[in-house]
Amino acid sequence: MATATSYVTSPPPLKNELDIVIPTIRNLDFLEMWRPFFEPYHLIIVQDGDPTKTIKVPPGFDYELYNRNDINKLLGPRASCISFKDSACRCFGYMVSKKKYIFTIDDDCFVASEPSGKKINALEQHIKNLLCPSTPYFFNTLYDPFREGADYVRGYPFSLREGAPTAVSHGLWLNIPDYDAPTQLVKPLERNTRYVDAVLTIPKGTLFPMCGMNLAFDRDLIGPAMYFGLMGDGQPIGRYDDMWAGWCCKVICDHLGLGIKTGLPYIYHSKASNPFVNLRKEYKGIFWQEDIIPFFQNVVLPKECTTVQKCYIELSKQVKEKLSKIDPYFDKLADAMVTWIEAWDDLNPVGASKANGKA
Repeated sequence: MATATSYVTSPPPLKNELDIVIPTIRNLDFLEMWRPFFEPYHLIIVQDGDPTKTIKVPPGFDYELYNRNDINKLLGPRASCISFKDSACRCFGYMVSKKKYIFTIDDDCFVASEPSGKKINALEQHIKNLLCPSTPYFFNTLYDPFREGADYVRGYPFSLREGAPTAVSHGLWLNIPDYDAPTQLVKPLERNTRYVDAVLTIPKGTLFPMCGMNLAFDRDLIGPAMYFGLMGDGQPIGRYDDMWAGWCCKVICDHLGLGIKTGLPYIYHSKASNPFVNLRKEYKGIFWQEDIIPFFQNVVLPKECTTVQKCYIELSKQVKEKLSKIDPYFDKLADAMVTWIEAWDDLNPVGASKANGKA
């Protein structure tokens, strides 16, 4: 006699420990494509632009939505540190989340496919990246030794094989690459079709250009450093929000012994932004980064900086001291970095006394 077989479906990983943060100015129809992967999770939607506009979210999703009025009400005068008319506003979602992990994605990013045609669960891969150690101190030529079918190669020091906690998982994009405006202008038709099946740890002492459209991080380990700066309305620069956060996070991770991974997962970036609009936003940053990057390459954080908040406050002092000579904007940015930490600690009071150096 045939008997019915019961199958136990495993629960989504980190279902109660992860928030998905989405900045947007439009209806979130793109979530339908992501429904099989995102529906079990809680969404934090940060509405940019006109707060009177109604953003429609497909039914079935568990979400909270914040617009500019909500940000002003919750943060009061400190709301000045949250960018307006720029996707940098997403970092407000990081601040109000109460979960250990964050995954953030742009609303023009769709589900990508592996070369075999299998749909990629980007969130699942990010979780794998975050839950396995990184290897920032010694490069493994088989890349991530914790992936199935890989390990540490001959010659890798046994004393370093425990690795370091992973703070950030930086994913990539098929179709539209994340290019700056000058590269967009000279390569308007270029598309990324290369799928590289690899996850790498970015070595200690090496900076990288972080993109915020397909990104996950451990909020407990690095959250206070994920400030996307002052961009957009009223600011002289845009499209450097995620870059700034990435440079700050990297030097702090290096100081605190944390790791950052890049590579898988891929998403499908569906549309290219206007290169002429981008050039207006970026042109000062293109010049400034030639001074900003050497600054970060030479940052030294004192041993007394034992928390992310202490590191970030120290970094803000060095920004004010060394970058303000480039442009007064950096003086304002340094002040906003301090305001960000104050607001973070107000909304996330655990450990706030230590962060402010009162412990």
